[in-house]
Amino acid sequence: MALLYGWHTVAEALANPNRHFRKILATENAAHRLVEAGFTLPVEPEIVRPSEIDKLVGADAVHQGLLAEVDHLPSPRLKDIAKTDLVLVLDQITDPHNVGAIVRSAAAFAVSAIVTTARHSPVATGVLAKSASGGLEHVPICLVQNLARALNELKDNGMLVVGLDSEGAADLEDTPLHAPLALVLGAEGKGLRQLTRETCHVLARIDLPGAIKSLNVSNAAALSLGMARHALKRG
Repeated sequence: MALLYGWHTVAEALANPNRHFRKILATENAAHRLVEAGFTLPVEPEIVRPSEIDKLVGADAVHQGLLAEVDHLPSPRLKDIAKTDLVLVLDQITDPHNVGAIVRSAAAFAVSAIVTTARHSPVATGVLAKSASGGLEHVPICLVQNLARALNELKDNGMLVVGLDSEGAADLEDTPLHAPLALVLGAEGKGLRQLTRETCHVLARIDLPGAIKSLNVSNAAALSLGMARHALKRG
């Protein structure tokens, strides 16, 4: 089960016919807003005080009076993902805020799926879902047991696998890219694991013109996706 909270997160889930709802908790104001927005609610919302939602998600969470208990969306198959034009692969990125922001960027750049390991990855719920701001409804997450094996399967199915690494041979902007394409990002600090690096077709870096030469991983994901989309559009 997953917890989704906040207006954008829950509203996008309600608009997704593949999302199964178990329960909706809403303040009176939030429930009226749902009705005014024209949503057909799959379950009758329980009207609660904001403090009752605070108890479930924490007093610091910006829930806007709305929380839903839902089932996780199904994980797509790798062989199906390999037929799409752009995929993002995460190598043990564990911070849910970062992963949520990456999911949001992935949705903005029409990424077909995100591949990550079942272990050493945050669950698609709570803070991650809130940070994704509805992106989970548009970018399926494919959970795998072994990332190197998954990358090899993508390669065997015709995908170009490009790892983002500070020691890459060339700037991503100067690296020949073509669809179907998988971009691989590693955790902040550690970067890509050695076996992941060795499994990629090529490693590319992001050259920055300013005084700061490194980016937060979620910012790096957004920048690299923008570059990739531009390259794929160019042909």
